[in-house]
Amino acid sequence: MLKNSIRNKLIVLLMLTTIIPFGSSIIITYFYTKNSIEKEVVEESSNLLYQGKINLESYVNELNGLTISLYNNPDFINYMRSPGNESNYLTIGIVKNVVQTILYTEDTIRGVRISFAENDRVVSATKHSTVVFSNRKNDSREEAFMNARLSPYNMYIESANTQQENSVKSSKNIVTIHRAFTNVPDDEVLGYISLDIAPEKIVNLSRNLYNADTEEFYLLTSEGELIYSSNSDISRNQKSQEWIPEIVEGKETSGTLEWKEDSFSGVMMYDRLSPSAGGWILVKRVSYAHLYESAFSVAKINIMFGVIGLTLVILSVLFVSFKITSPIRVLLHNIQKVEEGDMKIESQSFGTDEIGMLGSRFQEMITRVNHLINREYKLELENKTNQLKVLQSQINPHFLYNALQSIGTIALKNKVPQIYTLLTHLSKIMRYGMNMEEDIVTLRKEINYTNAYLLLQKERFGEHLHYSVEVDESIWETKVPKMLLQPVIENYFKHGFDIREGTGILKLKCSREQEYLVIEIQDNGAGVTEERLQEIRAHFQTSAKNKTGGETSIGLKNVYMRLKLYYDSEASLDFQNIEGGGFMVSMKLPAEMEGEHS
Repeated sequence: MLKNSIRNKLIVLLMLTTIIPFGSSIIITYFYTKNSIEKEVVEESSNLLYQGKINLESYVNELNGLTISLYNNPDFINYMRSPGNESNYLTIGIVKNVVQTILYTEDTIRGVRISFAENDRVVSATKHSTVVFSNRKNDSREEAFMNARLSPYNMYIESANTQQENSVKSSKNIVTIHRAFTNVPDDEVLGYISLDIAPEKIVNLSRNLYNADTEEFYLLTSEGELIYSSNSDISRNQKSQEWIPEIVEGKETSGTLEWKEDSFSGVMMYDRLSPSAGGWILVKRVSYAHLYESAFSVAKINIMFGVIGLTLVILSVLFVSFKITSPIRVLLHNIQKVEEGDMKIESQSFGTDEIGMLGSRFQEMITRVNHLINREYKLELENKTNQLKVLQSQINPHFLYNALQSIGTIALKNKVPQIYTLLTHLSKIMRYGMNMEEDIVTLRKEINYTNAYLLLQKERFGEHLHYSVEVDESIWETKVPKMLLQPVIENYFKHGFDIREGTGILKLKCSREQEYLVIEIQDNGAGVTEERLQEIRAHFQTSAKNKTGGETSIGLKNVYMRLKLYYDSEASLDFQNIEGGGFMVSMKLPAEMEGEHS
């Protein structure tokens, strides 16, 4: 009994259909969200790092350009070649002017220093002192000068102090740009120009490349030394960071690296500046905890809604099961009474839901059965009346034919044979159209009917209309659907004849190509636009009951639908504009109609 209970089946079915989709949805949503978020964060971070790289390269190249611009000053080059001529006050003034110009060109330049290669002379200036000419002793920058000399770009960027996010107000320099000044066009090094750079610009550019709440950012030299760090712990324990040499020694300019260790587990994105700009490396780190936080939140929300939904489903199933089974029992009792021959069913309310509608329809059905039994005799009388109406409908066409024949006879007696000819054609058209017993006719009958229709049009338009009919002798007896040609030809007189230029020309050609009958109807009307052609073709694809789409396509569509009904996909109907003006409709259908399919 429990296995056959609808209530139990509903409970089990609805719980399964709820738990499985909800559970699958939670799992699929979690992994999809996880992958989407990771892909989105990596793509967004990579784009941001690339933009940061462009900005840093522009900044470094701008500073580097200040030192390169000195090659355009011949007086300064002469002084570099002969630094002992400092007694020349004019030369000294030029050098001071050059140094101060570089010093105050950029706000982030804190100091300028020119060290001569073959002399121990030094020219230096800061924003807190004037230009000083002095001797250098035990210069600690010899190693940096050597790196600049060996560089293919004659430039080396020295990292002085790592700038940390929690100490961005520090006044220490973080980088110094050294350029080896050569005696162009020779490779002889005349001296070294050093620019001490303040941290503000690089710090501000770095800050814009990450979210301090969820991400970490580091700026490394090409040797792996930290220039900027958002995490002070990393700065203090730089040597223990295994990920730094992993990225520095990599050959890729940019990329993504998944990293898992005790202190960090997540994704790292990096990008490198060009070697001419120092080859710095921008690194952004995002931990998995922050990366998948949104995915975890979505999963929790889905689980919460799943539990709520499951509870509601269980309550709903209990309510619905009681609501459904009660009226079903009443309905079963009524069916048993009908099986026993008792057609008197008491009227009862089953509600307004599907079961209630089923009970109401059952009561209506029994009522109608009773009425049908009582009306059996009346229906027989009505059938006899309908038979009389059919006979009358057959008499009316005969009356019209006889009346037209009488009028034609009078026309002959009065010596007006033209009227008799026109009445004869009209009689043929009416007889052909009103004959409901034939659905399939020979092509000869269809052509004769079409000729009668065209003769009437010729009588109407006179010399303004010329038409021709060409039919292969071998296809006169081919079977075709009735009224196949006239709707297409009538379209020309409705829509193309009045807007033509000159005499209206209509050509009908019927031929046989292998196993198919080909019918082409061509006129010299104005044709239709490409837009209208597309509309007509789209209209053909709609339901046969849908008559929207314009009068132009109704006749064509009726022909199209009849071809589909008789021949299915074996027949085709096509239409197109003709170059030089005009419109052509072509039909291709099997030459043989046989079997039940026809």
